[in-house]
Amino acid sequence: MVEASFTGLIRTVVIVIGAIVILRFIGQLMNAKRNLAEQDELNERERKLKAERERTNRNLGKTTIIDKGNRTSNDVEDVDFEELSD
Repeated sequence: MVEASFTGLIRTVVIVIGAIVILRFIGQLMNAKRNLAEQDELNERERKLKAERERTNRNLGKTTIIDKGNRTSNDVEDVDFEELSD
């Protein structure tokens, strides 16, 4: 037969409270780590956007000639026009 003692009850309560405190602490650490990762990702996107904006401002008003052999998906295709006679 098992008897419940006051010290056993206190010990169990302390263990449960300790487990809850440890789990909350681990949860806060994981939340902080996720927030840091999101902040790093946001800073990287902002840095890329700033670099693209500076490159665009530097090349504003300049004309570039695109070689037909060096096409990328962003390049505009050449269009042939025919003259119409009235």
